[in-house]
Amino acid sequence: MKAMIFAAGLGTRLRPLTDELPKAMVDINGVPMLRLVIEKLKAAGLTNMMVNVHHFPDIIIKYLGDNDNFGADIIISDERERLLDTGGGLVKAARRYGASEDILVHNADILTDFSIEEMIEHHKSSGNDVTLLVAERHTSRYFLFDENRFMAGWCNVSSGEVKPAGLDINSFSRLAFGGVHILSPRALDRLMDYQAGKDVFSITPFYICNCCNLKIGAYMPSESYSWFDVGKPETLNAARVYMKGNSSLF
Repeated sequence: MKAMIFAAGLGTRLRPLTDELPKAMVDINGVPMLRLVIEKLKAAGLTNMMVNVHHFPDIIIKYLGDNDNFGADIIISDERERLLDTGGGLVKAARRYGASEDILVHNADILTDFSIEEMIEHHKSSGNDVTLLVAERHTSRYFLFDENRFMAGWCNVSSGEVKPAGLDINSFSRLAFGGVHILSPRALDRLMDYQAGKDVFSITPFYICNCCNLKIGAYMPSESYSWFDVGKPETLNAARVYMKGNSSLF
């Protein structure tokens, strides 16, 4: 299994921090998020990684080079000419890797201490084409899952939008996506077919369109864990406070 770290985002919610710094280099008590994610993946046995870059890309490239990639085999996926979004970025990575094995995708702005190893084992034993880290967390947008924890759709409770249109959201569990997912070669092949002429696209519509074609399963860790979306000032500060007393967890 290989890994993909999404580190190309503009980090607009973190301005002015990201006016001169890529979001992935925003630190948690002195340690850039990018390093925390790399070390977490390495600890789970994932040493082949791809990191995409767009916003201040040279800062990330220099940081990794100066630190010998923290002992990992890291490839840069350069998106400086055009930000490809999550779907387009993953297609570019899959084409470079070759869609011959699973890829675990981890957002650079997600700080969490759940067991990556356990998620990988669940993905392998389940036979899922895609495994999504999810939680019962308050948000505006949810993935919808049936009684067997397979994805059936998506909804935005703030706007009332539901996809596929006409789906009765009350018949499904609403779970929030946690920014970590695993795609099998079958899912990656279908993703590359789905791209068909468009380079820039989000992966969420792909998942919605393929609920009936792929086994897209929910994964909820068996033990309690901490999770922070550090792409926002309030949650970044919360993560920094939390880490002061729990630094050994990461």
